[in-house]
Amino acid sequence: MLQKRFRFVAALAVLLLCGFLATSLISFFVARRSISHRIASESLPLTSDNVYSEIQRDLLRSVLVSSMMAHDTFVHEWIDEGEQDPQRMVRFLNEVRSKHHTISAFFVSERTRRYYHADGVLKTVSRSDPIDGWYFRVRKMSAPYEINVDTDTADHSRLDIFVNYRVTEAGGKFLGAIGVGLAVDTVRSLIESYQRRFGRQIYFVDRAGKVTLYGSSFTGPLDIRDRPGLAPHAAKLLGSEESSFSYRDADGHHAYLNARLVPQFDWYLVVAQREDPAEAVISRTLLVNILISLLITALVLVLSHWLIRGYQGRLEAMATTDKLTGAANRHIFELLFDKAVKTARRRDEPLSLLSLDVDHFKRINDRFGHVFGDVALKTVVDIVRRQTRESDVLCRWGGDEFLLLMPNATASEAAVRAEAIREAVRGHDIRVGQDSTRTSVSMSVAEFRPGEGLDALLRRMDASLYQAKRAGRDQVSGQGAPPAPPDA
Repeated sequence: MLQKRFRFVAALAVLLLCGFLATSLISFFVARRSISHRIASESLPLTSDNVYSEIQRDLLRSVLVSSMMAHDTFVHEWIDEGEQDPQRMVRFLNEVRSKHHTISAFFVSERTRRYYHADGVLKTVSRSDPIDGWYFRVRKMSAPYEINVDTDTADHSRLDIFVNYRVTEAGGKFLGAIGVGLAVDTVRSLIESYQRRFGRQIYFVDRAGKVTLYGSSFTGPLDIRDRPGLAPHAAKLLGSEESSFSYRDADGHHAYLNARLVPQFDWYLVVAQREDPAEAVISRTLLVNILISLLITALVLVLSHWLIRGYQGRLEAMATTDKLTGAANRHIFELLFDKAVKTARRRDEPLSLLSLDVDHFKRINDRFGHVFGDVALKTVVDIVRRQTRESDVLCRWGGDEFLLLMPNATASEAAVRAEAIREAVRGHDIRVGQDSTRTSVSMSVAEFRPGEGLDALLRRMDASLYQAKRAGRDQVSGQGAPPAPPDA
């Protein structure tokens, strides 16, 4: 029975834990998947759009300045006059640079191939010089302008972003290229401001996978193929105009990335973010849910164990105890007798049995009623218990007949105990309300014989009990019994 109870509690624990864990884990993964989807498909692309728009806005200023320069009447008149007095153009370019806070301002004439700069006439461009390749590219293109990143002609150690604008006359004849340059450091400062505003890492990658522009927080290799976790996705990033994916970074954190091509630079704008703070929140929530589940499971198990033990105790009492008197019932007594016989045989100890029958019990029921009779039986049981040892087992065998199993007791010792019980019952008044009476008991004593069964032992006891009743009741008969009292 105890084993079954533990099996039930264990099964209940497994079911509760599985249920709680399944619910918590499903909620956790659904929430995390939802957050990942939101970041990958909404948050990062939106940030990328915002950054792209702001880059375009910042570059548009330079484009507008270059457009103004390309259509300025001074420039066209100065070209038509044969580019006389180069210092006039130099002063014009210097004013543009100062007024619009650019790193440089320039003009290259198609007629003379001279490179005019805000600092003076720097050189004459030539097809044979690779550095001048940009000019001949602009000369052939149909678009009014281009934006490219190149070394500064005035300072070859510096990398700038240039707006190269075509200067044409009314008929479309190409007159030269004019424009302004922005320092890459200026763009870096823009990246820093974007990162502070949007709370994400932002950098640019060229077609070869090299990281070209980045903020101060950027660390690690400058080639995306060498960056842990990102290398397997490099081909996807560089092979499409826009892509989104997630990966594990060098620290093992879950990271999200969105990349889009910026045509003006021919670079990829990359917006990256480590796991969202909301993911940490749901991870903590999962842990809290699991702890709460364990606590609830423990409480349910304790409560279940307590209830089951209580109900089981009641069922066992109902199955093994006489409801009226509280003595053992007939079914459990047979089991206890078999156990006592085995113990006696193993320990080589005597085992005795005492049979007790309430005298004239039917008269008591007929005279005072069954309620009084019930009280009489309970009173007799209480008296017997006060006269017996803790190891003795009292059983209601049926009606007004009781058996007392006495381990490690000889027939003589059992007879002495029986005589004490008889005397105690005889001298006790039984009262219910105004009614009272006294009763007596007839008793039989027998000692267990090796190889003897309970039925054979009871037959011997019934015979001696019958003799006690025939001899006048209120006496002890059987093995070791004392002589009948004189008044019997």
